[in-house]
Amino acid sequence: MSITDNIIRSFRKTVCAEIDLEGEGLDRFIVYTPFMFDDGDHYVIILRREKGTWVLTDEGHTFMHLSYAEVDLDTSSRAKVVDQALASYCVKRRIGELRLLVPGDQFGDALFSFVQALSRIVATALWTRERVASTFLEDFRALMTKTVPESRLTFGYHEPQSDPDGLYSVDCKINGMPKPCFVFAVANDDHAQKATIACYHYEKHGVRFNSTVVFQDQTKINRPSLARLSAVVGKQFPTLGERDRIARYLREDILGSVDGT
Repeated sequence: MSITDNIIRSFRKTVCAEIDLEGEGLDRFIVYTPFMFDDGDHYVIILRREKGTWVLTDEGHTFMHLSYAEVDLDTSSRAKVVDQALASYCVKRRIGELRLLVPGDQFGDALFSFVQALSRIVATALWTRERVASTFLEDFRALMTKTVPESRLTFGYHEPQSDPDGLYSVDCKINGMPKPCFVFAVANDDHAQKATIACYHYEKHGVRFNSTVVFQDQTKINRPSLARLSAVVGKQFPTLGERDRIARYLREDILGSVDGT
């Protein structure tokens, strides 16, 4: 029995029967599995020999595929899932490539671990819209607490005199200036509408404040909602991905302001 037959038998015994190999040059094989992305494309898995050691690799395809689907794997929650998946199954990340060394002749066990790691990473693309919004809000809060002293932050703020029931809440208020800064985290049209209404409410009741909006993705907000929000807020950041610009603005323009203007 050839080494290829032994590898296939090990793969099929440990993972599933629908596994096959196709040779592609010397000591390089495409591993065909039934595991797929949500759009129907199969995982790309390559088995190749490097300096006498067999390695399973996706050759960078998994992260590239998810990036095409506009899945941001750099958010703190997704990054945590990715790191945990890689650590759990001993998969290494080399730039964008995922790799797993095959110990000895344990091809089946290695493929099982590799597929499990890929599946957990790919599953983050299937999070619901609500989960994505929740992840964005978690990342927004993390950025605020990292940038602004905690003693100057109030999350979920509402002005007690004009809004005792908390109907017009502000995602984050930065205190410590004569004119505080209201910062809104906007992930969707509903968030944009709530931020707009809150600003109008506090303007109507004579509350003095500066306002800033951080979007998850400004291009995903419908034009009428964006226009209404733009009419009542000051500074806007089109995506939370502009972390450095947001942090610099908060430190220099907001925390560094003398008169709160």
